[in-house]
Amino acid sequence: MSDIVNYGIVGCGMMGQEHIHNIALLEGARVSVVYDPVMELAQAAGKMAGGAHVASSLADMLAFEALDALVIVSPNHLHVAQLQEIAAKRVVPILCEKPLYTAPQDASVMEAFAQHYAAPVWVAMEYRYMPPIAALVSRAAQVTGGVKMLTIREHRFPFLPKIGDWNRFNAQTGGTLVEKCCHFFDLMRLILDAEPVRVMASAGQSVNHLDEAYGGQVPDIWDNGYVIVDFDSGARAMLELCMFAEGARFQEEISAVGPAGKIEARVPGPGRFWPERLGPAPVAELEVSQRHPKGPVMEPVPVDPALLAAGDHNGATYYQHQRFLQIVREGGVPEVGLSDGAKAVAMGLAAQRSAEEGVVVTL
Repeated sequence: MSDIVNYGIVGCGMMGQEHIHNIALLEGARVSVVYDPVMELAQAAGKMAGGAHVASSLADMLAFEALDALVIVSPNHLHVAQLQEIAAKRVVPILCEKPLYTAPQDASVMEAFAQHYAAPVWVAMEYRYMPPIAALVSRAAQVTGGVKMLTIREHRFPFLPKIGDWNRFNAQTGGTLVEKCCHFFDLMRLILDAEPVRVMASAGQSVNHLDEAYGGQVPDIWDNGYVIVDFDSGARAMLELCMFAEGARFQEEISAVGPAGKIEARVPGPGRFWPERLGPAPVAELEVSQRHPKGPVMEPVPVDPALLAAGDHNGATYYQHQRFLQIVREGGVPEVGLSDGAKAVAMGLAAQRSAEEGVVVTL
């Protein structure tokens, strides 16, 4: 490998462009080749990356000589087949966007892939790397004396338009509790350092996309829900999702509580959605509330404006790429591996089933 690490981007939509912007901020890294079946998107991404080669297919990309790592940012339901094609033609480190897969039958396929693929595969769970959430993760055990209750709330904007409207249907996304919420199930496992044993959920489509139709089909993607998860440690966690609440000051709020106290992280949504008339966009916060001595202490968690401008994830995409680049250069085990990605999907699928059937799902 040369001093410059050459990246290939598979999928050049909104998130693919965010990856391009963040790779550009890394020292010794560049996007050398891009691919998207929508040629206009691919050409725009190639230009955005400073003149990257525009591949005509995934096979064409894999044959491109200057390729040291891949970032898969395609629609959810394409990930498994693309990973299989990559494995058959060229083995390079991969950063694969979540969710790793969307259908229960894909779990065994990914298990086989993990056993035979010889390069690191990092599953993109950006929320781990949002600075206020990373701070909560690092301090939760000490502040709380051991987390017993964990609450994650995301009050946000509806699903954005995507090419081909693929994110409007469960068949292509895995369902909202997979597509959107695998991030939060990953955080639950990380913060609690435990494995889920039972999932209970109530969710549905109450407001969004009901007046839309694509090819004669009305979207079936859910826009709100509650999920409760019991863990083998005895801890429990709850997710509250609402996707018609973008008027809120904070988009994500996480609360971890134990016998010694509570720690909370609050993360604003993308700055580009904050109305100018309201003044500067909110700054992320971390709040520690010990029981003895009683009293909360709030700490602002500012993020470099250049990182905020490079994407919609509070700087997390850049910090994730820093760590992935180190793996590409030096080898090692990804912080978020295929097993982590698969377990987050399994929790999401269990939550989908629980809400659909009105049952408790045992994992």
